[in-house]
Amino acid sequence: MTFPLAADERSFPATPPSDLDDPEVIISNDRRAFEQLDWMKDHWDHDRWHEGYRAYYWMLSFPEAPDLMKLARRCQEALAPLGMDDVPEDGLHITMPKIGDAFEVGREHAERLATAAAGTLPGPFAIRAHPLTASHGAARFTVTPWRALVSLHQALTNATSAAGLPGGFPTRQFRPHLGVSYNNKRRSAFVVGTFLAPLRDLESVSLHISSVDLVELRREDTAYRWDVIASVPLALPARNDLLL
Repeated sequence: MTFPLAADERSFPATPPSDLDDPEVIISNDRRAFEQLDWMKDHWDHDRWHEGYRAYYWMLSFPEAPDLMKLARRCQEALAPLGMDDVPEDGLHITMPKIGDAFEVGREHAERLATAAAGTLPGPFAIRAHPLTASHGAARFTVTPWRALVSLHQALTNATSAAGLPGGFPTRQFRPHLGVSYNNKRRSAFVVGTFLAPLRDLESVSLHISSVDLVELRREDTAYRWDVIASVPLALPARNDLLL
């Protein structure tokens, strides 16, 4: 199956990797995109995430992933001289499709969506989180491989659309990643790169994905927080080779 990823300047990297399965291709694509930046921007310099704003999202979270937390902490400690806003241990996540703003999507609609999506999603799979690269606004782990993540994003997008809810950006713009520290001012990408480079020798960690959360997301100071509305299990895998 060919997944609908496409070049898009609104995404980072703008050009998706040429291979969704090869970790080295994905890692190189992420790092090359960052190396082409001159400046990083303030992640919080936008109006949407004001106090009181709420939105429903699909999200992968990792409340029971001590190896991931340990690796994130190690990287945050190395980046500490930059004064970025670290993602809390219980805030590590991969953002999946948006469902809609809370003012246009009621909680009851979100709950019905979670029920409708159950049993329609792909099976469990495993990914790895690799240190460390960055985007315009954050230091982050590259995650590999992408194929199962893109398939899940498309399935969640389809379920959201079928429920008549607004949704977010299409799967062709999806670039899976896992944020570690948010950049909080305009700064030289080259300087940040000198902090990132030594961390790339750290071992990656494996993450098993067996469910996806439907959450009500908000911003609290310099972190994203959420309430889980429902945790939807992924269906049994149709093919064993989806598991690493």
